[in-house]
Amino acid sequence: MAAMALPGFGRSQRQRYDRLMNAVPHLEAVTGPKQAAGWDDLIEELDRWAEVARVVRFWWRDDDAVQPTPQLDRLLVLADGVPIGLAVIPAAVESGSSRGCPAWPGLGCCKHGWRHANHGRHGKKCEYPPTRNSAEVAVELADGRACLAALFGRQALPIFVPPWNRFAHDFVSLLPAAGLGGLSAMAPNRGPPLPPEIAGIDVHVDPVGWKDGNGFIGTETALSRILGELRTRRLGDMPVSGALGILTHHLIMDDPTVAFIARLCTVIGEHSAAQWIAPEEMLPA
Repeated sequence: MAAMALPGFGRSQRQRYDRLMNAVPHLEAVTGPKQAAGWDDLIEELDRWAEVARVVRFWWRDDDAVQPTPQLDRLLVLADGVPIGLAVIPAAVESGSSRGCPAWPGLGCCKHGWRHANHGRHGKKCEYPPTRNSAEVAVELADGRACLAALFGRQALPIFVPPWNRFAHDFVSLLPAAGLGGLSAMAPNRGPPLPPEIAGIDVHVDPVGWKDGNGFIGTETALSRILGELRTRRLGDMPVSGALGILTHHLIMDDPTVAFIARLCTVIGEHSAAQWIAPEEMLPA
């Protein structure tokens, strides 16, 4: 589909218009433009990428896996070959099955905390606040990595996904010793930069309305957030090398969310300027 021509707009005028419309802070960009967004808008934005021979990479993370469930089966059917980084809670998997869980085909298993337990004394939930003992954290990181490697073998990825997307920067230095080379949280990351041996493999769009009954936020809102991220990258306000991460939670995924993700997979799969990548492709070489 060719990009829509705007009457009276030449190339330079359109670029200036784009920059004026996107000269907003990152937080406003990810909340999306104020006008309603539809699937044609996403395709048109990808057409803009194609015009300059650029490709945007997407990746998919799904959280809170503990055992095979009908919801997980539905996730696999929905993905239909699209790679997913499945965030698995090590202690919950270990305690929930005396023989270990069978490998889940088509999924790369990331370490999702240890017990998904809140250790935050005040404020927002966090399994790894700065007040925790570093030696205890180091043990949990190593034991969790070993647990997933024993259960899933080569499907166990060296990527750490902190519960609630929060992880005290004081503990980042403990990740390499535990065999972990990637850290995945919710962008934007306003903390200090990660060391070169740790890749930031963040997600950017979560379609769950956590403050509104945990249902789907709606197609217009979800697309607006994706479009904000894409435009920020295309106009040079964010490195294009980083993949745009989509976050889902299979245990609470409702039918409207399933329909949205299915359509998104189709659009990305069919457009020359977009591609899905596996999370391990973003790990340090």
